[in-house]
Amino acid sequence: MAMFGRSRDINLFLSVNNELLHDVISQQIGYYKIVLDETKSNLYGESTEKMYLGPILISCLIERGDFDFTNDDFGPDVNRSVKYRFLKNDLVLANVVPEVGDVIMYNELYYEIDDVNQNQLILGKDNEYAYSDGLENFGSSWSIIVTTHYARPEKLGITKQRI
Repeated sequence: MAMFGRSRDINLFLSVNNELLHDVISQQIGYYKIVLDETKSNLYGESTEKMYLGPILISCLIERGDFDFTNDDFGPDVNRSVKYRFLKNDLVLANVVPEVGDVIMYNELYYEIDDVNQNQLILGKDNEYAYSDGLENFGSSWSIIVTTHYARPEKLGITKQRI
């Protein structure tokens, strides 16, 4: 039977991380969730006009990559990879499940999600998947990391509205 990683320990970790992420670091992004029911697709399941919900403000840690400029026969192009690290509890409270194709706005630039990774566990256990009796109160899935690439707003169909 496990001794550490009970809900009291998890709540302590959560309170410290919430204070650090929300009050000290204070980086927020706008999260646009794709709405598949309202997005019209063609015969191949592709869409040129996607519909999004949002933006929803969410706090996170941001790992910015450098801009990568290329020049080919079609002219100059720019790309940038950025990783966003969310506390899973923040996403649960915002009712957001990150998926490939969702869009994140940061510094007036838009980034489309390429990969979603959820493998940071407290004490290596996820209480939602306890295979032994009594372990459902130990451990927790802690964070979700998404990898994105720069996307032009014209391609996404997102435009600023006047207030």
